[in-house]
Amino acid sequence: MTSPAREFIPVHVAVLTVSDTRTVETDTSGRLAVDRLTEAGHRVIRRAIVRDDREAIRAALQAFIDDPEVEVVITTGGTGVTPRDVTPEALAPLVTKPIPGFGELFRWLSFAEIGTSTIQSRAEAALCGTTYVFLLPGSTGAVRTAFDKILLQQLDHRHRPCNFVELLPRIRNEREG
Repeated sequence: MTSPAREFIPVHVAVLTVSDTRTVETDTSGRLAVDRLTEAGHRVIRRAIVRDDREAIRAALQAFIDDPEVEVVITTGGTGVTPRDVTPEALAPLVTKPIPGFGELFRWLSFAEIGTSTIQSRAEAALCGTTYVFLLPGSTGAVRTAFDKILLQQLDHRHRPCNFVELLPRIRNEREG
C-alpha cells in the first residue's frame, strides 16, 4: 500500500549574515541562502547583517528566536576558528537541544569538496525553544553544500523517512514528560 503524497509546507525563515565587511549588496552567501529558500517555496520573512560581535550576534539571534513568526534561522559567517569567529559562542546560551548530526554531516560532505580544510568549520545546528537555528560558514560554497545536500531535504515536509518540518507542530505543542 502506498501512502498518499504529502503537500509542501513552506516555513518562515530569518537569514542572518555575520560579517564586519558585507552589505546587502555584497552579501553573496546571504543572498544565496535567500535564493535557495525562496526557490524551494519557503518564506524569508526577516534578513539582517550583524558585525562579528558576540553580543550583537546573540541579540539578533534572540530577536529571531523570540519572534513567533520565525520557525527557522539560518546564519552565514562567524563559524571559523579565528578570534572574531564567535557565532557558535553567541548561540550557545540560547540552545535548548543541540542537533550535532548537522555539523557532523556538513563536515563529512565538505570533506569531499575541500578535503581536510573542513575541520576548520564549526557549522552546527540547534533547537532554541521552538525555533531551529543553523549556523553555516560564510563562503558561498559552504552555503551551497549545506542547502543542496542537507537543508533543502530536511526543510521539506515531503522528504522521507523524516524531516525537521514534520516535527514543528510537536515541538511547538508538546511539553517534556
